[in-house]
Parts: sequence; structure tokens; C-alpha cells
Amino acid sequence: MNSVTSTLETYRPAMHYAAKDTWLNDPNGLVFHEGIYHLYYQNNPFGNVHSNMSWGHATSTDLVSWKEQPVAIPCDDAEEIYSGSIVVDTANSSGFGVDGKAPLVAIYTSAYKPGSPHEGTQAQSIAWSTDGGYTWTKYAGNPVLTRNSPEFRDPKVFRYNGPAGSYWVMAAVEAHAFTVLLYRSEDLKKWEYLSTFGPANGTGGIWECPDLFELPLNDDAAAMKWVLTVNMNPGGPNGGSAGQYFVGEFDGVTFSSETTLTEGMQDPERVPDYQWLDWGRDYYAAVSFSNVPDGRRLMIGWMNNWQYANHIPTSPWRSPMSLVRDVSLVSVNGQPRLVQQPVPEVRAASIFTAPLQRVTVNGQVPVEGGTAVQLIDITITPGSAEEVGLVVRGSANGTVGTRIGIRPGNGELIVDRTRSGDTRFHEAFPSSSRAPIAAGQDGSYTLQIFVDHCSVEVFANGGLVTVTELIFPDRTQTSLVLYSTGGTADAALQLTNIGKKEA
Repeated sequence: MNSVTSTLETYRPAMHYAAKDTWLNDPNGLVFHEGIYHLYYQNNPFGNVHSNMSWGHATSTDLVSWKEQPVAIPCDDAEEIYSGSIVVDTANSSGFGVDGKAPLVAIYTSAYKPGSPHEGTQAQSIAWSTDGGYTWTKYAGNPVLTRNSPEFRDPKVFRYNGPAGSYWVMAAVEAHAFTVLLYRSEDLKKWEYLSTFGPANGTGGIWECPDLFELPLNDDAAAMKWVLTVNMNPGGPNGGSAGQYFVGEFDGVTFSSETTLTEGMQDPERVPDYQWLDWGRDYYAAVSFSNVPDGRRLMIGWMNNWQYANHIPTSPWRSPMSLVRDVSLVSVNGQPRLVQQPVPEVRAASIFTAPLQRVTVNGQVPVEGGTAVQLIDITITPGSAEEVGLVVRGSANGTVGTRIGIRPGNGELIVDRTRSGDTRFHEAFPSSSRAPIAAGQDGSYTLQIFVDHCSVEVFANGGLVTVTELIFPDRTQTSLVLYSTGGTADAALQLTNIGKKEA
């Protein structure tokens, strides 16, 4: 690698997926099939800014190491290929299967270009694959569902089996109406309207990329709940793009939320009370994988924010994905809440774990072993401190870096990247994100912090709170410093270096 290439690749993630030399955004078509996880995504095959939307493709056997594949579904003169999903059509209801082999069917949004018969509209189309998801054939009868709308998009399709019957269900959005529309189909070609959900809770920006899935509450298979996620841009709790979720019931026709706080348009005063998928500024368009064994619900998001997405200082690639997350549902103070934890496969890729360190913090305490890529497990007991935390990817004296702190008096988790490195590329980037956090029964706070070349992902209190942020530090910024203000605190931390083999 020459020095020019090395400089350009300073921020390429070690733990996260990024395309080799092009742009990516929303994850699409997430599916597990025949032992392989398939990650499709919005991709510009011809450059590193948002344009020429097509479906890029990567594969993995372990959710950690991803191999980039050729573009799966390219744009053409008639349409760009916007977000969508993939199902394994086990019963061959679509009729696309051959020789007894179940097809994969992609359901995506056709964003029709000038000169197309559907010019100016977004509608839902399908394509199929019989070689395991590597080559795709578009259906001649596309689009299969249209509302003659310019903003009808992002179909997430799943197989419903319940009291109402067995059929395919699609969740899509009317983006500017802040609504999720549900449809049903027997064959993935003909669709019948079921119901509409929304507007509700966060409506500070357009709705995109919905998902609807079932989870057991507190691991109790007799207490199943439905979760509706929907991403929103802008209007997130800390600015710009974000995702929210609702928990309730789905009877095969209508989704009914039991966690809605605001019917209709949002109440600005209640935005901090809504249920957010992530409180950081760089976790968007998150959707879950289909067909995953053992009932696991796995989710991944785009690690960027539309406020500055086209401007982040990476080249020739632009934008990474988040870590894959295991998603579950627990009861907190009588209310259902999502828990998101990094898949254990990430920790299994560890190459070295240092001994546990116990430290009393009063001011600043440098910690040996800080690196550019690592997992930090830390338990913080605040004591008398007004704020306590750590500065990662920083200078030895802690004046430069990304500050991750707890303010127990305010019940806040803070991730401050205003001095994280290169913040000058866009005025919206330097920022401090805040998330509500409660101490455990013993008064402590637990954090898992995944530090990579261009990001931090914080999983607090077992994944009840997550904060995801891009950072762009100088390659020499690898120091780790504990700090407290206004008093003393105790911390127990363990550092793990994460490796990743080539896929």
C-alpha cells in the first residue's frame, strides 16, 4: 500500500462493513440463505456520493467478515433501485422456482426516471434469483404495486402465519404522510390493501424503511409482541436522521401500538420520551434479516446521517454499516422496551483481552492499552462525581478525543465528538449527543464501547440504550483516558482487541 492509498484509507473500518470504493446507504434485502448472510444495500456503482441507486451486495458466514460481491440489481435508463427486502419463497408461491428449488424474491422500490411510463412515481417491483442471490431477473409485470405516488417506498415483506391465515405481508411508507401502509399477497405479485398506521410519535421528518416483526416479551413464548420500526429524517433526538419503534399487536390486518405517546404530529416537548432505536446521530435505515435460524432477530443500520452524509472525509469509499445487533424485548417499569446487543460473533473475533483493571478516578487517569480498534467493557460507579467517563481515540492528556460520559444527577449518557478529530467538513458534524440512562440496582452503569477507525458504538446497561457516532480522528490518536469532574468515581474496565479475517 503506497502512502497516498494509506492516507485515503485511514478511516476504513476494521469491524464494520464498507464498500471497496463506492457509496453505500440503506441496508436492503437482508436474508440468511443456505448458510450465508446476504447484505444488500443502496449503492452508487459509479461514485462515492448518493446517485445511481442500485443494490450492492456483500456476503458473510459469521456476521463479522463481509465479502463484497458484484452489484446485484443495477439501475437502468428507466429506474433507480431503491430500498426493499428479500424473502425465501419456500412454497414457490411466486412460481419463480425451478427444478424444485425455492427462489429468493426481492421486493424493491422502483424510482422511475423521466421518460419512463411511470415517470415521477415510486412503486413496488419484484425480481427473483434461483442461484442463491447472486444474479437477479426483474419481473416483466413490474411494478406489482403502485399508488401513483412520488414518495411510496421501502417495502419490507414477511410471511404472516396467524389466526387470520397465512400470506405475505408488506409494510411500506408514504414518506411525507408519516404513515406505514400494510398490504397482503398470496403470490408476491398481486397485493391487497390492509391498513395504515400513523402519523404517531416522531414526525419531525419523513418516514422511511419500516419493519414489522414479532418478539417474545422477556423470552416468554406465551407473551409475544409485535414491533414496528420506522426511520425518520430529519427530526432525530439529537439532530438529523434516526429510527423509532412502536410495540403492540398485529392481527394480520392492523397494527395497534401500545407505546404511542403522541397521536398525529409530534409534540416537540415529548421527543425525548419517544422510543428511539439509537440515540446517536449515525444509525439510520435499520432493518432486520429474514429467515434467520433459531428465532434470532438480527438488525443492522447505515452508519451515517443525511445532514452530512455526502461530505464525510473518506475516500474512495463513503459510509459504513453498523455492527449487526441481536434484538430482544424486555419489560422495564411495566413497559416493553427493545434491547439491542452486538452479536456475540463480534466478541468471538477477539484476538486479545487484557486483565480487568479497577481504578479510582479523580480528575484524569490515563489507561494503558488504548488502540484504534477495540472493545471496552466498563462498569462505572459514580460516587461523588458530577460526571464520569472516558475519552477514546484521544491525546494522552484527554484534551482531544471522543468523550463518553455519565451524568448521574441528570440521568444522562453523553457522547461528545466536538474534539474527536476532523470535524470541519460540515457544520452539522461537531456535536454532543445525549441519551437518558438509569443506574442499575447497585447504582452502577455498564457500557460496552466498540471503537473503530471511524466510529464508536455504545451499548449501555445491557443494550437498553445505544448511541452510535461517526468520528474521524488522526491515526495517532489512540490514547484512552478515564476522567471525573466534581468528585471521585470508581471504574472497572477490560480492553479487548478485535480482529477480523478476510471473508
